[in-house]
Amino acid sequence: MLSLYEGFFSGGARILHSDVLAGLHGHGQRHRVLSIHGQAHREATVQRMQDDASYRKLVAAGLSVSALRDGFAGPVDFDAAELAVFERAMSDVDVVLTLKEQPLRLVNQAGVGGRPVITCLHRSDPENQGPALAELRTAVDTGAIAALVCCAESTRAAYQAAGIPAELLEVIPNGVDPRRFRPDRWVRARLRRALGIAPDAPVIAFAARYDLMKNVPLFLASAAAFLAAQPNAHVIMCGAGMTAANPHLTADLALVGLESSPRLHRLGVRDDPQTLYAAADIVALTSSFGEAAPLCLIEGMMCGAIPVATDVGDCAAIVAGCGLITPPDPEAIAAAWTEALAHRAQFAPALRASRTHFSRRRMIASYARLIRRVRTPSRVPLAA
Repeated sequence: MLSLYEGFFSGGARILHSDVLAGLHGHGQRHRVLSIHGQAHREATVQRMQDDASYRKLVAAGLSVSALRDGFAGPVDFDAAELAVFERAMSDVDVVLTLKEQPLRLVNQAGVGGRPVITCLHRSDPENQGPALAELRTAVDTGAIAALVCCAESTRAAYQAAGIPAELLEVIPNGVDPRRFRPDRWVRARLRRALGIAPDAPVIAFAARYDLMKNVPLFLASAAAFLAAQPNAHVIMCGAGMTAANPHLTADLALVGLESSPRLHRLGVRDDPQTLYAAADIVALTSSFGEAAPLCLIEGMMCGAIPVATDVGDCAAIVAGCGLITPPDPEAIAAAWTEALAHRAQFAPALRASRTHFSRRRMIASYARLIRRVRTPSRVPLAA
């Protein structure tokens, strides 16, 4: 199996897809990865492929990972040398997977010699991703697509509404490893000590890249209201662009008076999100659009943090019984955080039950069954 990535950078979809590949490789399947770009430039950060946690996870699991291009930019069309590299990478492949629809531009230009293509979809706004939807429609029209994995029901509904045939759309819910994401009082105490947070202080965790869809200004306005009402509370932010080096984030913080607050911690990209979630009481999401099944909510819940989210994608279904859905209003969000803290004992049984519901093993088994179903032994030479 060959997976095509647009690039490696911090984000839930890449973390999830890489975890799936690591779980499948060596268990009756052989996987490798070809990334179109060897670097990414996002959220005011240039990220090398080799520095990314997902890249390291794949290599540690024994997968071969390579890049078609060294940098983070390049023409839309691929030249003859790049197409030759792709053809060599396809020489013994039975099935092609693509992480989201963006890499389909390579599939559409080069062809895949009759091999089935599975594209994994992780958004609920197909119309809001530039030319990606057009590339997906082309791949569907030419018969290249054998199946489309949707990580959420909202994803399936959105792509069906955009004209993608319903019979191609299959939902495989996101799952995470319960051995990694779990309540851990020692980890909780250690991170709190490192950040100067008291053991009993309320902590809000916000794990997101600095992106328009995440509505960071809404989160910061909510954090300002919450911190003003809770004098011993703290806020932890992590993700690409969540550092003092990002001038846009610094400007956002200044607007709400938090630019120099010692109770707001900007930790940037982390390889140990489970540590932040274990240290937190609440995992927050304030996104305005695009979300499907946010990994941060699932991972936070598995670590015992109460999820409080805006009503986007499948968030309402994910947090049902375990947390709260709130309107996109700073005062309402801050009030929901306060309410969640006051009723944490009531959420505890549902949070424990969620550990089996969001099973990584079930997710990987579902991907394995789908790959076996679409696999075909027939191969023909790729187009020149």
